Order: sequence, then C-alpha cells, then structure tokens
Amino acid sequence: MKILTATAIICLTFFFSKVYSQSTDTVPDPRVFSAVEKEAAFPGGDVGWRKFLEKNLNPNTPVDNGAPVGLYTVMVQFVVDKEGKVSDIKALTQIGYGMEQEVLRIIRQSGAWEPAMVGGSPVAAYRKQPVVFMVEEDGFDISLSPLYAGEDNEISIAVRKVKNEDLFVTISKGTIKRGANGKFIARVPTPGRVIITVYNAKKNNKELGMASLEVKQR
Repeated sequence: MKILTATAIICLTFFFSKVYSQSTDTVPDPRVFSAVEKEAAFPGGDVGWRKFLEKNLNPNTPVDNGAPVGLYTVMVQFVVDKEGKVSDIKALTQIGYGMEQEVLRIIRQSGAWEPAMVGGSPVAAYRKQPVVFMVEEDGFDISLSPLYAGEDNEISIAVRKVKNEDLFVTISKGTIKRGANGKFIARVPTPGRVIITVYNAKKNNKELGMASLEVKQR
C-alpha cells in the first residue's frame, strides 16, 4: 500500500507586497485599499504570523482527502478592516482536496490584526496569503547541511526501494548534478527557496517526491 505524507510551507514572500493586481472578476470595494503606507500586521509581525500558521494549519489535509504526490500552492485573499478585523475571506485558487478550505479556516481564526495605515490613519486593506502543500511518498528523504547561495552544496537523497543510480533530480532554480558517493551537488545563485524534485528514471521519470529548501547567504 502506498503511504503518503505531507508538509505545509508557509510563504510570506508575496504576503507583504504592497500592491496586488485585481482581475476583472474580482472588483475591489472602493473603500478597501490595495496600496498603503504601512501594511496590516498580525500581532508579532511576520514571525508571529508564520508561527500561528505553522501551529494551527493541518499539513495532512491533502493526504486526508486523497491528493496525489505533488506540490500545490493555495492562495487566499482577505481584508483587514480599520478596526483590525478580518473579513471578505476568499480563495483565489481551486485546487481542491480540502486545501483551500483549510487555509480559509485558519484565516478565520486569526483574531485581531493591526490595521494598515494611510496618512497616519487606519484603513481597510487587502491581504493575500500563499500556502504550499507538498505531498510525497513515505520513505523519501533529503538530508543536507545548510544550503548556501553561490556555493556547491552536497545533498544526500534516499528513496525506499529505488536505487540511487536510478534517481533523476531537478531543482527549481540553479543547477543540481550527481556528485561522488551517490550524492548530489546543488548550486543556487541567490538566497530564497528552491524546490527539489526526484524522479525514478527507470519508470519513465515517475515523480517520487519533492522538498522545499531554504537557501541562505553565508
């Protein structure tokens, strides 16, 4: 029986962008700002917000609802009004498997925020929150020392019941190649986050799993 596991990756990169484009089917309330001088903030700032999401979000939601192996990015939009209350929560994606509903549930439970500011006064403002759910087969393991930008990083990859020489590996940014002793060498030009995806080259490049790794600047 195939056993799947999942993790949720909290992405704050887009969350604190000041301006969001509006699609034709999402007409903003003219009283709600898309660009502000000071962003609405969760108590404790972005660190507090990340901790809240990681503590309360159920990362196994896609597995519990039958999602196949893969990487799924859910995007939710909401409004923080000038009293700091969250409203108008809606999903901008339709991936399914309960993922949008899980993120919406957490946003509803987030409590009071510090409102956005324009001209020294609190205003209602739009926010967006991406959450990445990653589903992979059990028995998939990637181990490494910290991943540093602009350097050769040695990575060990092991997949249950698949020989190392049968692994085909890609990386979302930079390069990755096979090194000595069955390990892989990843080189990423800039800090940020990368996705490493592993395939079985002996079975028509069947996807075996993936991992999201943070790249730091030494």
